[in-house]
Amino acid sequence: MSTLSPALAEVLARAGELAGRWEDEDCGVVTAKEFRRYAAAVNDTAYLRDARAAEAAGRPVTAPPLFLTGVMSWEDGPVEDELRPDGLAVRESPCTRGLPVRQVHGGQTVRLGGPLVAGTHVRALRAVCSAAPKRGRSGNFVVLGVTTRFIDEDGTDLASVDETIIVMDLP
Repeated sequence: MSTLSPALAEVLARAGELAGRWEDEDCGVVTAKEFRRYAAAVNDTAYLRDARAAEAAGRPVTAPPLFLTGVMSWEDGPVEDELRPDGLAVRESPCTRGLPVRQVHGGQTVRLGGPLVAGTHVRALRAVCSAAPKRGRSGNFVVLGVTTRFIDEDGTDLASVDETIIVMDLP
């Protein structure tokens, strides 16, 4: 493999420093309204009907299966001029802050845990788990492996996501 650019070499170095260090993000208390908004966004009308009926009857409202993994950010969200050049939020761009790189998400594996009920306090634990230099037709790149675990206040796993992020030099 040819030598990595300084930017990609820095991504690898940062990943090595962060590997295995879990960041803890307080996602707050999830609500039935958030569940319904997600269901509406993915056009899950059956969920909307059932969740409204459960809430009206005073029964617990459980989140749609991919709710936790489908939420892009637990913050209000960055305004457009706070996004990276590739359109991603800095929070979703591990090891790349300030570097002339772009990235794409290469895929993810989701494992669902216990049910998520409205009123649950959720935390997200996130870590860079791997980093590897690669070479393809378009040149060198770095593949990052990132794991996010969503847990409740008792530490019960609600969902886990292993994702692959491909980092390339800007053209």
